[in-house]
Amino acid sequence: MAEIVSMGELLIDFTPVGTTEDGRLLFARNPGGAPANVAVQAHRAGVSAGFLGRVGKDMFGDFLVDTLKECGVDIQGLTQDPDYATTLAFVQLSPEGDRDFSFYRNPGADTRLTFEDTDLSILDQCKLLCFGSLLMTAEPSRSAVTRLVDYAREHGKITAYDPNWRPPLWKGREAEGVEQMKSLVSKADIMKISGEELELLTGKESIEEGAWVLLEQGVSLVVVTLGARGCKAFVPGVSVEKETYDTQVKDTTGSGDSFFGALLAKIVASGKRPSQLSPEELGDFLDFANAAGSTCATKTGAIPALPDVEAIENCRKTVPLLRL
Repeated sequence: MAEIVSMGELLIDFTPVGTTEDGRLLFARNPGGAPANVAVQAHRAGVSAGFLGRVGKDMFGDFLVDTLKECGVDIQGLTQDPDYATTLAFVQLSPEGDRDFSFYRNPGADTRLTFEDTDLSILDQCKLLCFGSLLMTAEPSRSAVTRLVDYAREHGKITAYDPNWRPPLWKGREAEGVEQMKSLVSKADIMKISGEELELLTGKESIEEGAWVLLEQGVSLVVVTLGARGCKAFVPGVSVEKETYDTQVKDTTGSGDSFFGALLAKIVASGKRPSQLSPEELGDFLDFANAAGSTCATKTGAIPALPDVEAIENCRKTVPLLRL
């Protein structure tokens, strides 16, 4: 069984790959979805990983099921819905490799996940449950996420949360989206969050002040990702800052998920809860995660770009840190 279970959306990222002779944009079909990316990265970083979620019983859903199988991810918790389509996301890239998303999900099969239909043995046997907020957009998945995270906590599992704010999925009800994201904070032992998301959830412009707001709500480890500026991590009484690596960026899709999957793999492999990590261990784990995310960004797509341990360690050994 999987040591890490990642719960949430599994979808298709259509990523630009050029144009036709007459200038029409071409897209490649890539497997994606933050929780699925985290599961694959955790597995490639050396721990067993499983996925808990739902896709459509369609050509895209079949492709995603096969993809996770081929990636070595346990799919006992992955089901296919005959009545709802697999969610699609079209990714637009800036010259710097940054992303903008257009989603086709009204609703998608991922939002049909239910607590009642979940095989709870998946959670009974794992060590850590990772989750995001995208399933909070609709029922029944909204209730399922809350109940499944509560179940994991009641059974002593580490919980890890990536808010993963996607405004297009909350169009016209952004305030509700923020409140739903906030509702999961107190259920997390670990949070991975961007600077923008941190201000959105805490109202604090200062990274340090925002992190302490989350810690006061019960989070044991807050990791703030800062893009080219690396990351900052906070546990009660300690903060650790790490620069990232100066790789040649092609596409940042999946880089944050690569970072998170690699970090969670290190924490689970250590056998410790986040509060038990020494500053030195945490710093090493963050450096490993930075190398994973930086390496991921050198390739296009999400799951196809996620690096294995050899590639991550090669980055740490051969690529200089990015000094800004």
